[in-house]
Amino acid sequence: MDTHTPTSGLASARRVLALEAAALSALRDALDARFDDAVALLAGTTGRVVVSGMGKSGHVARKIAATLASTGTPSQFVHPGEASHGDLGMIVRGDSVLALSNSGETQELSDLVAHTRRFGIPLVAITGRAGSSLTRDSDVALVLPPAEEACPMGLAPTTSTTMQMALGDALAVALLERRGFTAADFRVFHPGGKLGAQLSRVADLMHTEMPLGRPDMPMEEAIVAMTAGRFGCLGVLDAAGHLAGIITDGDLRRALRAGSGQALMARRAGEVMTADPRHITPDALAVEALRVMNERSITALFVVEAGRPVGILHIHDLLRGGVA
Repeated sequence: MDTHTPTSGLASARRVLALEAAALSALRDALDARFDDAVALLAGTTGRVVVSGMGKSGHVARKIAATLASTGTPSQFVHPGEASHGDLGMIVRGDSVLALSNSGETQELSDLVAHTRRFGIPLVAITGRAGSSLTRDSDVALVLPPAEEACPMGLAPTTSTTMQMALGDALAVALLERRGFTAADFRVFHPGGKLGAQLSRVADLMHTEMPLGRPDMPMEEAIVAMTAGRFGCLGVLDAAGHLAGIITDGDLRRALRAGSGQALMARRAGEVMTADPRHITPDALAVEALRVMNERSITALFVVEAGRPVGILHIHDLLRGGVA
């Protein structure tokens, strides 16, 4: 009869996370000038950074290649097994190679490593063994500190792959910062999904046809202009064409409370408007426009450049664009 009492899932999770957190701390402390050497080597690549690994290291290598590519470092994954059967042709002078192997003795990487040595292609290694073949053959070796695998048998790559992944992220971010990669650059590689939407600019979503009037516009005409579109407001321009004020539903309600509807119709736009309204620039991020709308409890925002309105943005535009 099996009397083994299984460990609770929560206890296992906490043990795994504690082990891996400790390993990441050890990795941070173990980094030295070789990391800067690796960054300099990869930054000097005129072609692509080719990332490779076998098994679980291969899965991590795919993620690292994707992260590098999305943050301004042209990169691709090459499977070491396929490399030995023709895909070595993907790796040419001007490229560099980032090879992952915890043991440093992965047989499937041998042809790829030999290819880099033959053609003078720079090789950076991420490995768990300082005395391994991969360490000896590489131009720069980033050696992971000794750490216990989270697998209770010490067999399944767990802690080691977490360190590989984190080191890949560290390389990508260091290269990103070295290049001065910006949010605008980031959006070029992330046009889709929520991330792309949050990096949209106001100019990408705004309307250039705007409800506009002058301070001397009769309120009867102003109301018609407000209701003709779907923005529910009217921008009021001064003699120079600058945005001097705005009339919204709220301004109409306040004017009506102060007098009759007949009295409102006898007034001019400049008398009813809210002067110096909040606005935004076309190059601002769309998420900034959403923040302003939420803070001011408004649904439309004029887009102004050099004092002149160039567009208008409605909350519905942000919703359709996936920003809100």
